[in-house]
Amino acid sequence: MNNPVIVLSALLLLPFTVHAGENPPSTYSFKSLSVEAALKAAWGAMIECRKKGYSVAVAVVDRGGNTQALLRDRFAGPHTPETAMRKAWTANSFHQSTANLATLLQEGKIPNQVQHNPGALLVGGGVLIETQGQIIGGIGVSGAPPGKSEIESIDGACAQAGIDLIKDEIEFGE
Repeated sequence: MNNPVIVLSALLLLPFTVHAGENPPSTYSFKSLSVEAALKAAWGAMIECRKKGYSVAVAVVDRGGNTQALLRDRFAGPHTPETAMRKAWTANSFHQSTANLATLLQEGKIPNQVQHNPGALLVGGGVLIETQGQIIGGIGVSGAPPGKSEIESIDGACAQAGIDLIKDEIEFGE
């Protein structure tokens, strides 16, 4: 039987032995989406869907998947806030749009289990927010009917309109 003290000691030293001879950084810097930009993107997405005649909910999450903004239009269904949050979280978590994930799932290019990940929702309407090569969050829209395909979803188009509204601000840090 293994001595638990030796096993624990080996586990504690593992990070140091894996990087033996290397000098990995002790800290990392990253960009973060401001609450103001998140709210502006959410509002822009909701207004875009209103122009198309749809009442939706919009959620924006930061790079850690935490909700920064959540709006629900007056006639959006009761399920839409949760659905929007899950779409935003999924795009951010999997580093790609939910429409793309849905297509990959349908084509059998990702395992079926991915759709059962707690919190994940693989339907169009979740879009990744990126700037200067860094992921800074995700935006999800729920409430508009699907388009001709998941890739052409109205929710996804509204989400992209929200991102487009803040694109200059997040690219240039204004």
